[in-house]
Amino acid sequence: MNQDAPIWGQHLVLDLAGCPRDRLTNADHLREWVRDLVDAIKMKAYGEPQLEHFATHSFDAAGFTLLQLIETSNICAHFAENLGQVYIDIFSCKRFDNEVAVQVCRKYFAPTSVEMHVLERGRFSPALARAV
Repeated sequence: MNQDAPIWGQHLVLDLAGCPRDRLTNADHLREWVRDLVDAIKMKAYGEPQLEHFATHSFDAAGFTLLQLIETSNICAHFAENLGQVYIDIFSCKRFDNEVAVQVCRKYFAPTSVEMHVLERGRFSPALARAV
């Protein structure tokens, strides 16, 4: 990614698979992960993370959902505890190091595989942006 290119926001999308269940079901562990992640990617948390356990009626969907507001946008994660899968979105109008974010996620969730997508949001020419 060109660090000088004008974009409005950076969006990192991570899909983790093969995560041990015990790493996805401990609320304190999830809060510690997001605190470490915010610090590692040099962001500033805005309040405490919202963390709720959802979808207990569905084996595939059951798990925690976490939302951490950051000064420059948010971090959202869904933990499919029975499948060993984690879905993470980090969106910020301040650039951050994608590899550092992945390293923190690997450390906390020990996935057997990680799929990463990086989106650069709002890549408009100045003339086009004014026309809207």
